[in-house]
Amino acid sequence: MSKFDDIIAEKAKSAKYMTQGITDVIQKCGKRDPGSQGEKEACEYMAQQLRDLGADAKVESFELQPGSFFGWIYYTATLALLGVGFYFVSPILSLICMAIGFALMFGQFIFYRKMVDFLFRTKTSHNVTAIKPCTGEVKRRIFINGHPDAAFEWPVNYRFGGTGFLMHFVLAVGGAIYYIILAIVSLAISGGFIIVPTGVMFWLGIGGLIFVPFIVLMYWLWNENRIVDGANDNLTACYLGIAVLHAMKEHGIELEHTEVGVLLSGSEEAGLRGAKAWAKQHAEDYKDVETVIYSFDTIREKEFLQVNDRDLNNTVKADIPANDLFVKAGQEVGVEVKRGTVPFGATDCAAFTQGGFRSAGITALDHNLRDYYHTRRDTYDNMNEECLADCFAVMVKTVELFDKGELDK
Repeated sequence: MSKFDDIIAEKAKSAKYMTQGITDVIQKCGKRDPGSQGEKEACEYMAQQLRDLGADAKVESFELQPGSFFGWIYYTATLALLGVGFYFVSPILSLICMAIGFALMFGQFIFYRKMVDFLFRTKTSHNVTAIKPCTGEVKRRIFINGHPDAAFEWPVNYRFGGTGFLMHFVLAVGGAIYYIILAIVSLAISGGFIIVPTGVMFWLGIGGLIFVPFIVLMYWLWNENRIVDGANDNLTACYLGIAVLHAMKEHGIELEHTEVGVLLSGSEEAGLRGAKAWAKQHAEDYKDVETVIYSFDTIREKEFLQVNDRDLNNTVKADIPANDLFVKAGQEVGVEVKRGTVPFGATDCAAFTQGGFRSAGITALDHNLRDYYHTRRDTYDNMNEECLADCFAVMVKTVELFDKGELDK
């Protein structure tokens, strides 16, 4: 047996180390919304832990407008409501309002672009880059990534669960699409002239008012005044990397040609802004040797542990060989790792990939959102140590296989 096997055999011990570290951050650093003092303190706290484990760790700052990522909702919902009202007096104005609203939603929320950022207050967030040096010539480098910030609460998910959250979103968006169709049909009937809908088209418009409450409820899709603890999402990923370095130090493992790093990317909950800033700031760095980033998000449910071959609403392809290596590592330690995608939302893997870095994305959560996801129930006494232990074991084996040069075999 190798020393890595010894670490894997003690995976339950490392899981407890992770939960204790997560508890300490939540209790000591306060609320960690993107760009907050609590997020900064958490970065500095974990950076010092990484230094104590023999890593060279630095904390880097960047600017962002955290309120913009969900702030588009206010503009899109308002434009949608105007579109509903305008339909009854001017279908062309209704169509214009709806089109602008959807453009904001697609740009800001589907593709994570900076469509309305300039309209929101600028704050300072932080990233942590920590690398444990190898003893000889550097031939390869592996980063374990998580984000230290915590989410703004989603009240609809808290009150009605994932099914209720999804139904609300679909009905609100569906209502807007309904009025777009009505406006197009009305314009087609009139030959393109601006008319007031009458007859059947008028009454179809009246019937569509059933969607208005769901559009109005979009204003409360997020609560910027309540920050969740973010134990699972995503301190679990932060402490996965820290736990790997901790176990390596405890067992006296020093790699000769592989650097093992921990990358904590701030403000993920504000649209992957930390990962985007890191990729831009380090665009010319870490190109000297084979480098890969393993990005984790929400390690909570063992039955949903999976590599995501596509990310960012299924629009960005992850590094498949890196995902393959993680799956192979799972097989070797007896942990099933499924394959899937991120169908709704994104992880930092997408930002690293878009920035030109090889990145794999791993999640362990049900995409039919559970009641802890982005709610006040995401606490340090609501974690799954068995899932943490299994994911830790797979990551340790991944490091071992990567050190042997098996990434692209």
